[in-house]
Amino acid sequence: MSNLELWHKVEKTDPHHVKAITGKSYQGTSPKPHYLIHKATETFGPVGIGWGFSIVDERIEEGAGGEKMHIARVKVWFKWNGERGEVEHIGGTQFSGTRKSGQPFTDEDAPKKSVTDALVKALSMIGFAGDIFMGRYDDSKYVSEVREEFSEPKVAPKPKQKSVAERKAIWAQLMDDLNAEAPKGWKKMVEYMTHSDTLAAVEELGDYKDQFLDEARDLTKLVKAGEEAAGEPVAKAMSRVLPNFDNMQSGDALDEMLQSQGEQE
Repeated sequence: MSNLELWHKVEKTDPHHVKAITGKSYQGTSPKPHYLIHKATETFGPVGIGWGFSIVDERIEEGAGGEKMHIARVKVWFKWNGERGEVEHIGGTQFSGTRKSGQPFTDEDAPKKSVTDALVKALSMIGFAGDIFMGRYDDSKYVSEVREEFSEPKVAPKPKQKSVAERKAIWAQLMDDLNAEAPKGWKKMVEYMTHSDTLAAVEELGDYKDQFLDEARDLTKLVKAGEEAAGEPVAKAMSRVLPNFDNMQSGDALDEMLQSQGEQE
């Protein structure tokens, strides 16, 4: 097992789940936290069972100009290949200070933001969003390749169903062709029905497809039964019976065919 097995499994980040870094003195891209939580759950199992995290400590620190920072240290644990792993990291958010307008502010969500920041950074130590933290997202070519990899497969549009009249015409042609194969024997009928051109035409029947196949099977079985009962090639037997198999739709028709053969013999 490679030491980078887990890293390679989770390092790629779906471009649909990244966001631009704002409110900082630098620019860049960061993964959406809930995307990483989802991916960690996909990799390790449900939170609290396959992986989880705890807040080790948090504090408020004084910054320049009277600004205050909220700092949180988070421990992430996970199970991988039967072993338990742990990693810690810190996150920080400005808790209070002065806006550019000169108005003082306090961010009540700062603790939550700090914990989220620490969680993302801890997961990055395992390999999550490794491509972002290693700077690969600065390469537009790489981003295009990853976007293609994560894109939904294109589904071909469903072909428009032919009109009722068109489907009836296809049905009639298929049945005429099948009847034309009947004197050659039931095996030739099967060959015709399994030919790629025939199968393509049958698909165009749409809602009529199953009904047509049922009748084609019945017709083939009828020819097979007649050939086996006559004990001779169906072409010879056909010289003494009705040539249009469309009329042979029941066991009575088959009985009549066999009876007429017996009388002639």
